[in-house]
Amino acid sequence: MRNYVLIFVTVIASGLMATPAVMQDMPVGASPYDVVDGWLKPFASSGHSFGGTSAVFAESPDRIFIAQRGEHRLPDPVPPGFQGFLGSIGVRPNAAFESRVWQNVIFVVDGDGNMIEAWTQWDDMFQSDAEGPSGIHKIKINPFDSDRKLWVADTTNHQVHAFSNDGEELVMSLGAGGAGDDNDHFDTPFDMAFLEDGSIFVADNGNSRIMKFDAEGNFVTTWGVSGSGRGEFAMPHALATDSIGRIYVGDMGNNRVQVFNETTRSVWYHPNISPIATWPGFERPTDIYATGYDVWISDNSDGGAQAANPTRPARMVKLDWNGNPQFSWELAGFGTGAGDVAFLHQFSVDEEKNFYAADPGNGRVQKFVQKEGASFTETFGRPDPALQ
Repeated sequence: MRNYVLIFVTVIASGLMATPAVMQDMPVGASPYDVVDGWLKPFASSGHSFGGTSAVFAESPDRIFIAQRGEHRLPDPVPPGFQGFLGSIGVRPNAAFESRVWQNVIFVVDGDGNMIEAWTQWDDMFQSDAEGPSGIHKIKINPFDSDRKLWVADTTNHQVHAFSNDGEELVMSLGAGGAGDDNDHFDTPFDMAFLEDGSIFVADNGNSRIMKFDAEGNFVTTWGVSGSGRGEFAMPHALATDSIGRIYVGDMGNNRVQVFNETTRSVWYHPNISPIATWPGFERPTDIYATGYDVWISDNSDGGAQAANPTRPARMVKLDWNGNPQFSWELAGFGTGAGDVAFLHQFSVDEEKNFYAADPGNGRVQKFVQKEGASFTETFGRPDPALQ
C-alpha cells in the first residue's frame, strides 16, 4: 500500500510541475461583484482620517477585523472632495509619514461598516518613526483554532503576535524583537498561514525565507534564500495553506506563486520541504486564498514601488489546484471611485461569500457582494476549512 501512496504523490507532484499558470491563456471576464458604496464608515476624531489600511480579515459577515498603519492628520483646511479617506484628496497614506498618528491601529466593524471595537490598548506597540515598512502588514485567524485568536504580522517590532479574540490579551509572540536572521528573529514579517496541528508558517520577507513554528511557538524549520531560482524568494508577500497541507507563497518580487509540501523525499532541496510547482506570469501577487477546490490570487499592476504608476486595475486570478487557469476579472479601476483599488494588499471572504479588499494606497477597505446570477465558477467559494 505504501508504494501505491508514494506513486500517487509523485504523480500529483509531477502534474503540478507540468502545468504552471499561463496568464495569456487565462479566461477573462467582467467582475461578478458589486461594490457597497461608502461601506466603511469614518470614525476618526475631527481632523483625522484612515491611514494605510493594510489588512482585513472577515471572521463573520458581522465581524470584520481591519488594521491600519495609524491614522493621518488632515490638511487644514480640508481640500474639497474629501470622502472620508486620504486617496480622495490625492494623498497616499503610505507616503505621508509626517502626518501619521498611531491610533486605532486595530479595529472591528460590523456588516454595515460601523466600528464596533477599537483595540486602542495596543496602539503604542506598533508606533514607529520609520519611513519604511512599519505597523501591521497582515492579519489572520487560524481556521483550526476554536479560540479564534487574531494573528498579526508586526513589521515595527519584527514579530508575529497572537491576540485573544476580544483583544484583551496578548497570547503569544513569535520572534525575539528587532530585525535579525537567526532562528529567533524575523526581518519585516509579512504574512502567516496555519496547519490543523496548530503549526504556524511565517513569510520572513527581509530574509527571503519561510519559517515554521509548532503550536507552542517553538521554531521547527526554515527554507528559502534570496534569488529567483526554484525554492528561492524575492519579497515573499503572501502565505496560504490548503486542506491537504500544501503551502502557497506569493513570491512578489519574482512575479510568481510557488507551491511546496512537507515531505522526506527532497533532501536535495530541504530535508522536510519540497518545491512542487511554480506558477509564473503574475505582476505583483499580494495575497492568496485557497478553498477546497481552487486558489485565488490578488495581482496588482507592476507600476513601480507600491504600484505608484499602475497600468491596469488590480485583478483577481482563479487557478485550480494544479495551477491551470480558470478565470480572472479586474476591479473597476485604480483611482478613487467606488470599487476602484489603488493597491490590493489583502483580501478576505466571509461565509456568505462577501469579498473585502484592503487598499492602503487609498486608505480604505471596501466590501463587495455577488451580482445577481453570478456564476459559482467566477466567484469565491466559502472559506475551506471554515473557522471553528
